[in-house]
Amino acid sequence: MRAKEIHEMKSDELVLKLEDLKKELFNLRFSHTTGQLSNPMQMVACKKDIARVKTVLRERDLAKKA
Repeated sequence: MRAKEIHEMKSDELVLKLEDLKKELFNLRFSHTTGQLSNPMQMVACKKDIARVKTVLRERDLAKKA
């Protein structure tokens, strides 16, 4: 997911996306533990997407307070 796509989303959509990404990361970790995950880099990409979403949400939160 690109940063531009994240910035274009509304805050409500970002919260839902964050929940989906967290569920996906859980499933990836589970698959990795059981040895079924073929590409472990998917976990890294998912973590980075979570960080991007959290960053945008935090930026918007700080902009509201200022």
